[in-house]
Amino acid sequence: MLSVVALPAAIYAARRSDELSLLNAVWLFPAPILLGLLAAQQSRRARERVARTLGRAGGTRQASWGGRLGVLGIAIGVTAGLALAFYHLLTAYSGG
Repeated sequence: MLSVVALPAAIYAARRSDELSLLNAVWLFPAPILLGLLAAQQSRRARERVARTLGRAGGTRQASWGGRLGVLGIAIGVTAGLALAFYHLLTAYSGG
């Protein structure tokens, strides 16, 4: 869940702060990617544990949702990174 809320929280903080700009907040884009990868890895390990215990360990639904939220966090981070890259390309070649 942290991977999903990390970037929106930084953007919200930038909107509320006079010292932090929105562009600086978007530079946080690696955080949701790394947190998402960690969530996906932990989800896989949890599903393996459930399979190893033949379902007695429980947590299949939580492991599944953890993996989904991890993938969503990765998508948010990649999208923010691409937006930042295009912003810098457009400002560099805008002729101004």
